[in-house]
Amino acid sequence: MAATTSAAYPPPPPYYKLYKDQTSAPSPPSPLQGTYSVFGNTYTTDDALPSLEEVGLRQLYPKGPNIDYKKELKALNRELVLQMMELADVLVERPSQYARRVEDMGLILRNMHHLLNSLRPHQARATLIRILETQVQRRKQAVEEVRKRRNEARLLLQESTATLENQLS
Repeated sequence: MAATTSAAYPPPPPYYKLYKDQTSAPSPPSPLQGTYSVFGNTYTTDDALPSLEEVGLRQLYPKGPNIDYKKELKALNRELVLQMMELADVLVERPSQYARRVEDMGLILRNMHHLLNSLRPHQARATLIRILETQVQRRKQAVEEVRKRRNEARLLLQESTATLENQLS
């Protein structure tokens, strides 16, 4: 039985010839605008968080731009704990009537989730600020390290020059 040899990797696709240098490369496609479809689902390029009413749910916290997120999340959490205790009571006393409590708990959880999602842009901004501050700090440390090494090299060069001048004279 004869052994056949084959390449370890397949050949590159033929369109690699389009990339001879940076100037001959085709330009990237323009960004999508509006709606698009992926695997049968329609999506939009608008990244706005839809309101609970748009999704078909009742909003349990006050509307408006000045929401105290901490206070509202605590209130929803207390309400969720209360609903869980009521669910336990209903399951013991009237097991057939548990569905309404479960729906109420789902609504509370969706409201909490929506509140948390509305904080995502603030979280992303704060994370980006922290990352940039860390990068600035690292670069300042790197510059300081380069300056320190440069001064050490200058001192060593001056010492070497002085030693050579002493040996030659």
